Amino acid sequence: LLVLLSPFLMGMLFGANGVAGLLAGIIVSGVQIAISFSNTGGAWDNAKKYVEAGTHYAAKSLQDEDGENYILKKGTEAHKAAVVGDTVGDPLKDTSGPSINILIKLSAITSLVWGDFFVATNFMSKI
Repeated sequence: LLVLLSPFLMGMLFGANGVAGLLAGIIVSGVQIAISFSNTGGAWDNAKKYVEAGTHYAAKSLQDEDGENYILKKGTEAHKAAVVGDTVGDPLKDTSGPSINILIKLSAITSLVWGDFFVATNFMSKI
């Protein structure tokens, strides 16, 4: 609803130039958010795989009874945390990031459909 109404209200109040500025902001911020979501989700997914592979040595604070640093693997607290991160990361990577593209396109199409109306009824130019 916000994606459809924002260009319409901006066009009604500020005309075509206001909508152009809004679309520029939507594109710049939407691309940044989509890239951020996709990269974050991928990083959390890879972190779980990294811990499950057992190749990551823990910091010195994580030591076994003999004082040796141990390898993080399944069953450790780090693995539990990585599973939680993967649960959040999968939707970010697979759905949320790509769906921002649809919101950008929907705003642009709404602006194009109502473009002539915005030019004809710019309320701010009449004040």
